Amino acid sequence: MHANEDAPQDTPRGAPDDASAQAAPGIEETLRGLRDEGREGLKAAADAAKALRILVAADVSLARSAFGRTLAFTGIAIAFGASAWLLLMAALVAALVAAGLSWLVGLLVAAALSVVATAAAGFGAMRYFEHTRLKATRRQLARLGVGELADFMPDAGGAQSSEAAAKKVAEVEAQTGTPPKKGLGIDVTPP
Repeated sequence: MHANEDAPQDTPRGAPDDASAQAAPGIEETLRGLRDEGREGLKAAADAAKALRILVAADVSLARSAFGRTLAFTGIAIAFGASAWLLLMAALVAALVAAGLSWLVGLLVAAALSVVATAAAGFGAMRYFEHTRLKATRRQLARLGVGELADFMPDAGGAQSSEAAAKKVAEVEAQTGTPPKKGLGIDVTPP
């Protein structure tokens, strides 16, 4: 015999028995539980937002303090770097004079070395400054219709590349000699 055959069949099939009917909560209890859980969820979200706000405020305060100290130390580094450069140039001039050259030639050699270093640093600064123009971001924003280049770029779904459209704008500018203008007559800066 099976175990199921020994059990009495008091409840009809599909009808809940007394134990499961007592264990199932009513609609009011369910709604109360949902309300309480919702409140707990909102409180947890508020606590997380408060903690994030405190963290951001502390991080900004730390960054502000670090920025000021960075500027101070940068100023000190520039002052000592300039004085070290001047002393090195003075030592170079003294060495050239001791080697038998005139003061004029010694000073000209030191000046030429300084001009070469200045030109190299200026060239490097201009080359790296180009990265601050956010060219790729501006091209993509223009494809989405945002920014000063939006009228000159293809649509986001188009097959033409933004870079090719930017080159066409540059070619037109080279031919006409004037950069394209945006709404108020201000020159459009090419990407």
